[in-house]
Amino acid sequence: MNNSVIIGIAGGSGSGKTTITSKIKETFGNQVSLLMQDNYYKDFVSLGIEERSKINFDHPHSFDIKLLIEHIEAFKNNIPIEMPVYDFKNHCRTTQTITILPNTIMIIEGILVFENKLLRDLMDIKIYVDTDPDIRILRRIQRDMIERGRTLDSIINQYITTVRPMHIEFVEPSKRFADIIVPEGGHNVIALDMITTKIHDICNKRREHD
Repeated sequence: MNNSVIIGIAGGSGSGKTTITSKIKETFGNQVSLLMQDNYYKDFVSLGIEERSKINFDHPHSFDIKLLIEHIEAFKNNIPIEMPVYDFKNHCRTTQTITILPNTIMIIEGILVFENKLLRDLMDIKIYVDTDPDIRILRRIQRDMIERGRTLDSIINQYITTVRPMHIEFVEPSKRFADIIVPEGGHNVIALDMITTKIHDICNKRREHD
């Protein structure tokens, strides 16, 4: 087993998880590897595009948690992994993968990374990013229109029918499992300093143990 520090970063869609992740990567540079939960949606390629578009992608059952856990365990055993690449326009996996090499720090980022106990138990630090709903929906609209080619109507409809209900049922309750709750996301400088200090501390203690 290696001495990698496994960090989970959860929070609602548009909460600022990626900003926190970027700040950690800025501090620790190439010591950080990243797994995005969004890349671990189940492969619904057997369904037609219309059927796939109706799937509730904000429910825990939409994610291939088993594969994600297998990949984290492989990482902890110094084994490179092949992270799937997901096509958000067509709602299925592509044939491509991204090779992730073992590293000092692994971040697992996603809305529901605290929902599953087996997944939580693999983490050394659990961070929940807590941001007001109005800010989150505006960020989601911007992201989905620019990065995923979606229309405003489709984004609003999905938010009302699945994103908001699933946030209330699954994402928000998972906050109780966090070690650190960060209000205002990446703009909370004090919280970021605390997080990076804690990561340094764990890394140093593991080096000393070696």
